[in-house]
Amino acid sequence: MRAVVTRVSSASVTIDGAVSGAIDNGFLILLGIKNGDTETEAKKLAAKICNLRVFSDNDGKMNLDLVASGGSILVISQFTLYADCKSRRPGFTEAARPDTAIPLYELFIRECKALGHTVETGEFGAMMDVASVNDGPVTILFDTETM
Repeated sequence: MRAVVTRVSSASVTIDGAVSGAIDNGFLILLGIKNGDTETEAKKLAAKICNLRVFSDNDGKMNLDLVASGGSILVISQFTLYADCKSRRPGFTEAARPDTAIPLYELFIRECKALGHTVETGEFGAMMDVASVNDGPVTILFDTETM
């Protein structure tokens, strides 16, 4: 699994003209799932991200996690994180098919909620307009193959 995690002061996702999810400060997470990913990776990645300490404390140091900062999470499915860009037209054969990816995407969301976080989402497979105001900017890449 791969995740692009951006610390935001606000983020939202709109589908067919209607806001599907929106948060104030917290994390915008673009989540990619590849062939062969398992529940173990989903749980490990959720725990790692949810405990990430990148919010400023009273001294201005990145020392607080989501709970301490009062932040929320917006999760967006993003199969293009597994694009093969060897040619000018990307291929996506490494990205998991929906029958595999949807249950892992939903598990990731449940794990984040179980860790005590408010989680908003887009819609798996939908065309989405994602808006965010990056805070910092702070953007961190996660790949379960290297964690």
